[in-house]
Amino acid sequence: HGTNGGYRPAGSNSSGTQARPNTATGTTSSRPSATRPTTGTTGSGGSNKGGFNPLILIALALLLLGGGGGSFLFGGDSGDTQTVSDVPVTYVTEAPVQTVVQTPRVTARPTSTATPRATATKKPTTSWYQQTLNGTAQSVDTNTVTITEDNLATVVRDRYTQLLGNGKDTITLMVYMCGTDLESRSGMASADLQEMAQATYGDNVRIIVYTGGCKAWKINGISSTKNQIWRVANGKLSNLVSDDGSAPMTDPTTLTRFIRYASENYPASRYDLILWDHGGGSVSGYGYDEKYASSGSMSLAGINTALANANVKFDFIGFDACLMATVETAMMASRYADYMIASEESEPGIGWYYTNWISSIGKNTSLATTEIGKQICDDFTSACNRNARGQTTTLSLVDLAQLSAQVPDALSDFARSISGLIEDKEYQTVSAARNGAREFARSSRIDQVDLSDLAQKMGNNEGKKLSEAIQACVKYNRVSGVTNAYGLSIYFPYQKVSGVDKAVQTYQQIGMDDAYADCIRAFASLEASGQVATGGVTSPYGSLSGQSYSGYGASSTYSSQDLLGELLGSFLGGGSGSSGTQSFGGLGGLEFLFGRNLSQEDITSYVFENHLDGNLLYFTDIDGEAVLVLPEDQWALVQGIDQNIFVDDGAGYIDLGLDNVFSFDDNGNLVADLSCAWLSMDGQVVPYYHLDTEEAADGYRLTGYIPAMVNDIRKDVYVSYDSASETWEIIGCQTTYDNDETDTKAKLEEPPAIGDTIQCICDYYTYDGSYQDSYLFGNPIVVNDSSAVTDAYLPANVKLQITYRLTDIYNQKWWTDAIVLQQ
Repeated sequence: HGTNGGYRPAGSNSSGTQARPNTATGTTSSRPSATRPTTGTTGSGGSNKGGFNPLILIALALLLLGGGGGSFLFGGDSGDTQTVSDVPVTYVTEAPVQTVVQTPRVTARPTSTATPRATATKKPTTSWYQQTLNGTAQSVDTNTVTITEDNLATVVRDRYTQLLGNGKDTITLMVYMCGTDLESRSGMASADLQEMAQATYGDNVRIIVYTGGCKAWKINGISSTKNQIWRVANGKLSNLVSDDGSAPMTDPTTLTRFIRYASENYPASRYDLILWDHGGGSVSGYGYDEKYASSGSMSLAGINTALANANVKFDFIGFDACLMATVETAMMASRYADYMIASEESEPGIGWYYTNWISSIGKNTSLATTEIGKQICDDFTSACNRNARGQTTTLSLVDLAQLSAQVPDALSDFARSISGLIEDKEYQTVSAARNGAREFARSSRIDQVDLSDLAQKMGNNEGKKLSEAIQACVKYNRVSGVTNAYGLSIYFPYQKVSGVDKAVQTYQQIGMDDAYADCIRAFASLEASGQVATGGVTSPYGSLSGQSYSGYGASSTYSSQDLLGELLGSFLGGGSGSSGTQSFGGLGGLEFLFGRNLSQEDITSYVFENHLDGNLLYFTDIDGEAVLVLPEDQWALVQGIDQNIFVDDGAGYIDLGLDNVFSFDDNGNLVADLSCAWLSMDGQVVPYYHLDTEEAADGYRLTGYIPAMVNDIRKDVYVSYDSASETWEIIGCQTTYDNDETDTKAKLEEPPAIGDTIQCICDYYTYDGSYQDSYLFGNPIVVNDSSAVTDAYLPANVKLQITYRLTDIYNQKWWTDAIVLQQ
């Protein structure tokens, strides 16, 4: 696109290199407070950006993996006893689990400190950045409790648990504790056992714990080879069953056996169940057994089977695990419990705080479940605010009896309304609502969004009624550091489509109405069609190497609706069911394509009329600024904007990550930020990926992560920026796994401690287009008492390429041409 540093000067053919603004006086570009752009990892490398890949199977495989790849990529009360409260809990360093073989590249050190980043100027007239569409988003005070009262007149079933009252109740609390690497590395399970042991209660409260799933327990006596059953009482662990075999704790029969044991040996008027471990939500379900990684997680269908076979009704079922507060989980659990306690977001590593609420039920075993749930939520949030400062927390108490009466029909009506919008060719409305809804574990791309927020943003009567039903069933919702989180999320595909068929299968197994399954299949089929038509998978390599777009809409090769129809015909044709899957070379996970509610001709017509034109994605020099000018109909297709900076090291391109630094001029044009401000740690520039911008009473709060090896273990280091104090802070780490290890998500651990080593990693593209996603970057950083994350300018002695990644309504990624800066 010309020779002027990668963007075209308006009305000029002059050559030369665009100079960076004076870093001594320049300011960083503003940040979008109202925009929640799609962020995360860059696309897997290889092909040129944009253009349709004729190898449909390859495109489909990559789509199924996420539409652009990933950067990072427990007979008797006798037996052995021990004092829990005296057991030290320490954080340990494991042997390396991943070897990254690459010579460190550029160590970029700042020459000055950038001005702290400010709130962005929003584009004034387009719809893609709007928070609420036609609905009104609820403002959540991040420091107070939100209580929702019953507001719908609906017949609610009788409670499974009828309290005896006056303290006459007996309680058997079952804790299914799959310790996994949360315990072997960080002692998190041991810490929670200590909290249980420190509570005060009598013989009318029995805490029965099942242990397993962990290679190395921190409490001596708990086996790392056999599953065992324990009782926590009088500050000690008493072994009840020393050998319950060694089956995976993600096997439903293991959970069933434990529940039967506890209920038969410790009968009570109230039964409570807590599932402790990793969590993955609607599609992945619960649990990761590190001794049996290949056994996978326990799906919601698996949990349903386990609970049905156990034949016990619970007062509440709780998940001390990430991401399990979903409407699918609640609808499944409503057959077995009166209440559910769970988190919409990933939990901080300290998890629930057990001492206080267990002491409370010890004082009054007839305490109302709503009061127990309220205290669990309050204690959790308070403990996290003290010990996991800066981390987002969510925990809600859901009335499952009321939910089973009110939500299923409302959800089905809402789903049918979405299917109707898609059928009426209003996919863009649905996509914008989905993209704008509060999303959880965004970096993991598990596609879970707050259901009430999504329903509001859809802006129709069905959405309004569903939102009211959800908020009526959520009896207590405690949040910190997050807005638009109302207590229950739902799976809605957008970031990747690989979970659709598994979700639909789960819905069938747990007895959900078909309407919602039909809705997400229709949405996913059109999204996938839009991606294939515009190239299937994109990466920034084409932009960096100066190659232009050659795909549909950018070349005469696929410049007609007829040819697009042929393309989508080859993609969508082939019948249905297994035969259709076989037509794609046996590639699994494509059944949703044949559940679409639009014909091939309608899909062709819609995509033809609603697609980004890659030929327009270049910057123009206007009054000394690099400006991206797009027509309004093109801006309406944009749902995310991220700045992407690369370092040219002479052999390829080092990817520094994604940030939300941009602004718009008075004419609604995107103005590139060329200040070259980025993130640094201890004076060294680090790769960084922005995740979220949250408004706060005294400004705003940014969160993102730095991909790294922490003591040779692959983790994302989470950081947060507070605009009031104008400071960055490391708020925690999250272990990441290979896709074939587990789909569930680990709790956030504590930040790296003094003496820990952080080796940053990044994506890397060679000049010939080959791609690496675990490329060592810079020098190892040893954490000390003065270690800090700060804003800084990139150094003046490196060659940079700045591009912007746009995300369209199909979650397709497009990169603008690169602005080349020789510093």
